[in-house]
Amino acid sequence: MTDSTQTATGTTNTAPTSASFGKTTEGTEVQLFTLTNAHGLKVSISNYGGTITSLMVPDKDGKLGDVVLGFDNVSGYQSPEFVKSGPYFGALIGRYGNRIKGGKFTLDGKHYTLAKNNGENTLHGGKKGFDKVVWQAEPGTSADGQTLKLTYLSKDGEEGYPGNLNVTVTYTLTNDDALKIDYSATTDKATPVNLTNHAYFNLALGQKPDILGHEVTIAADRYNVVDAGLIPTGELRAVKGTPFDFTTPHTIGERIAQVPGGYDHNWILNQTSGMHTAATVYEPTTGRTMEVRTTEPGLQFYTGNFLDGTLKGKNGLTYGKHAAFCMETQHFPDSPNQPSFPTTILKPGQTLQSSTTYQFGVRR
Repeated sequence: MTDSTQTATGTTNTAPTSASFGKTTEGTEVQLFTLTNAHGLKVSISNYGGTITSLMVPDKDGKLGDVVLGFDNVSGYQSPEFVKSGPYFGALIGRYGNRIKGGKFTLDGKHYTLAKNNGENTLHGGKKGFDKVVWQAEPGTSADGQTLKLTYLSKDGEEGYPGNLNVTVTYTLTNDDALKIDYSATTDKATPVNLTNHAYFNLALGQKPDILGHEVTIAADRYNVVDAGLIPTGELRAVKGTPFDFTTPHTIGERIAQVPGGYDHNWILNQTSGMHTAATVYEPTTGRTMEVRTTEPGLQFYTGNFLDGTLKGKNGLTYGKHAAFCMETQHFPDSPNQPSFPTTILKPGQTLQSSTTYQFGVRR
């Protein structure tokens, strides 16, 4: 499936290619779309879960390499081992990214009960979140580069959430080497919404078994303190003088032992309006860099603490502890139960709009 459109400059933009990605356990045929930019970068995305399955970016020598964890076929994302461990590799997350305490919330005086899938809590939308549905896909082109527009109607009552929620997510692989994700949603009843992507990055994948040597900077002076179930206590604590201080570059491994279980926390980004830098990452052996920019107020930085080597991905790689990190741009966890946090309630007549870019480069 390819087509061409003439741009204003007269050059030809070709739409992303598509190929079969196999059949789901329910027997639905799903597709894999590959977007390519002017410099040869490639991202492959399935309409199963809106999942980023591979992302090829150059190192300091110009050699392309995959920098995300994933599988070669949809069956990898539905295997009993994957379902049991639930890492959400590369998937779109919704209706509500992160955790909601006790699987319940109250909205406009009405109590709602959600599917619990993380102990006593609801995680990443419930038992069948947006990561496990087949999205309608429309490959295309834009002035910035090739695009993949995904749409999904989450029906009233799905996983316990109110309202028919119409969601559109557009991936763009830009010609200046960024993967841009634009989210929008409308609803016919007030409902909590927190959309994100759960890509697992290792900028030296296949060369380094873990990400402990990556240098990270996060533009945040505070983070959410969480309880044993990773639910925010409500306290926004200063990072200064703690292992959560990434206001200047630190390797992931430098202080991770001081954080019980490893990093899996939401940082409160310093800038809250417009598109702003959330984080930068540098991997010294490959020279690869990644800058995360977003319109969101929070960033969940997760260091693959629950990976244990039971999952084997593309190219025969085994995904062990700290094999990759996630930078999920988002609103704060458990916001529906925490009135002091920025609201995640979308109301009829409103349109949720959110954007995040992952900008790739090299440092020589």
